[in-house]
Amino acid sequence: MYANKLLDAYKQAKNYIQDKQIAHDLAISPQKVSKIRKGERYLTDEEAIFLAENTNIDPHEALIFLAADKAKNFKAQQIWQDITAKLSSQGFQRLSLGITGFLALREPMVKYALCALC
Repeated sequence: MYANKLLDAYKQAKNYIQDKQIAHDLAISPQKVSKIRKGERYLTDEEAIFLAENTNIDPHEALIFLAADKAKNFKAQQIWQDITAKLSSQGFQRLSLGITGFLALREPMVKYALCALC
């Protein structure tokens, strides 16, 4: 899960020992951080952006991978896996702002995002 990568990167960047320190910075409960780590809850866009910006991770990358984590069915998971693999192979440094538009896409429109990436 990508949320764990973000949480661990932030923890390391801040030299934190416990997740409750992250929870304090995000103004959320330690229980929510625990549920995020277990995959029972998700980071909000704002929380993901905060963590990414404070760990030198591209916020575009963070939001895309978190959206992929949230896919509910197998087909959507496969499509997101294809998208993230393609973007990873191209490098997120070259990611244009136009790609962030597909973050607003919902499941029926994901196939159009794939066409735009081709």
